[in-house]
Amino acid sequence: MRKVRVRFAPSPTGPLHMGGVRTALYNYLFAKKHGGDFLLRIEDTDQTRYVPGAEEYIIEALKWCGIEPNEGVGYGGDCAPYRQSERKPMYKPYAEQLVEKGWAYYAFDTSEDLDNIRKQAELAKMPNWQYNSISRMTMKNSLTMPVDEVQAKIAAGDPYVIRFKMPRNEEVRFQDLIRGWVVFSTNELDDKVLYKSDGMPTYHLANVVDDMTMNISHVIRGEEWLPSAPLHVMLYKAFEWEAPAFAHLPLILKPDGNGKLSKRDGDRLGFPVFPLEWKDPETGAISSGYREKGYFPKAFINMLLLLGWAPGNNQEIFTEQEMIDAFTIERIGKSGSKFDPDKTRWFNQQYLRNTPLPELAQALIPLMQEKGWVKEPSYVEGVCKLMMERAVFVADMLEGHYLFQAPVEYDKDAVAKKWKPGESGALMMEWKSVLETVEDFSHDGIDAAFKGFLQTKSLGMGAVMPLFRLMLTGTLTGPSSMDVAALIGKEEVMKRIDQGVKTLG
Repeated sequence: MRKVRVRFAPSPTGPLHMGGVRTALYNYLFAKKHGGDFLLRIEDTDQTRYVPGAEEYIIEALKWCGIEPNEGVGYGGDCAPYRQSERKPMYKPYAEQLVEKGWAYYAFDTSEDLDNIRKQAELAKMPNWQYNSISRMTMKNSLTMPVDEVQAKIAAGDPYVIRFKMPRNEEVRFQDLIRGWVVFSTNELDDKVLYKSDGMPTYHLANVVDDMTMNISHVIRGEEWLPSAPLHVMLYKAFEWEAPAFAHLPLILKPDGNGKLSKRDGDRLGFPVFPLEWKDPETGAISSGYREKGYFPKAFINMLLLLGWAPGNNQEIFTEQEMIDAFTIERIGKSGSKFDPDKTRWFNQQYLRNTPLPELAQALIPLMQEKGWVKEPSYVEGVCKLMMERAVFVADMLEGHYLFQAPVEYDKDAVAKKWKPGESGALMMEWKSVLETVEDFSHDGIDAAFKGFLQTKSLGMGAVMPLFRLMLTGTLTGPSSMDVAALIGKEEVMKRIDQGVKTLG
């Protein structure tokens, strides 16, 4: 049985879209599931679209997501180099081999020639003109020119491309692991350029040659590459190579309406579509990233896992090993999946709640330091314990600012509703005198004293608790007042009551 070897092969034309991350994830899980290899290849044959920093971004994004290749750009391996521009010398012989076998031909048509023909076709109301099995015989190529003229042009250094000679009246059939049998008619396919006049291969030739020479067993890629698949299948046939298995993933769709999720949708609706923040090297425009927004990488990956794949049960939260064990290509859907930003936030909330307190504290401490708040790690863990149920992101726990410093102002609506000048202050001072006698200053100890105080004063909880919370936090919302008091400690509680009564009168 052929060893499983899969690859993720992005082009460095900009930041990595979350759809690309999902493609990498599915390849990674498939390789891990079958004890195979996961490669990272950079397909930079189109140098006109190369964007500085994009390759580094791709590698850093995959590392942040925990999707690390065991072979490829930045990792090395037996099939190096893994950057197509560095493999440039190897492609021309393969293209010429196809010419020799009658599967390709030299074409000398200039870009001006092609533009003129397309314009003429439009005037003749034939807007979809193609360089194909019919039109090729009217063009300047090695199929229509004498052999000696072709050789003379090549020897003289005249620019040319090598095109694939797509046969006529044939069917291209292959079984997609997601979509079943896929059939194309060669009459609908044009003669794609395989080798460009600048000495670089096109995506089609480089893709197939690299997959073969790197022993790729399965090509798992986005649905947008499905129209290219028949040419790739024909190239394998022409080279007499064993083709890999193909699986074309469904699109990730925008949350509202139809169509593929784009950066514009994220900008319009207020969520990232890239794993990391990206600064455009030309314009300086910054696009937000999941990392900088405060998402856990595992939550981001867990969300992507279920955006096109279903486990067959109601499980939603997965460890990496559970992902590997459960993942199968057969459970990937054929149709696109709508991205749900609210569900993505939910995933992050679940991961936050299940993160051990010491880890949460370590994530929160740098954010505290930015605000000048310094506390012992054990205290920060206490903050996390109180705030984590209300938080979606680690930074949300800073909303409990009263856990780090005494209130400097008090909610005006809360004061107007609950605070009665003179009466409320006197009540809080009585409660303070009771608290001073509490030896077990824990939640339970404070709670027992509070209930005793209510009983002695013949008061209901609503007459005292909101005032106490106001003294501690400056607001009427947040975690249990008893928990807040126990965390900040008796001395701080006494100070805050004094300060609150003094401020509010």
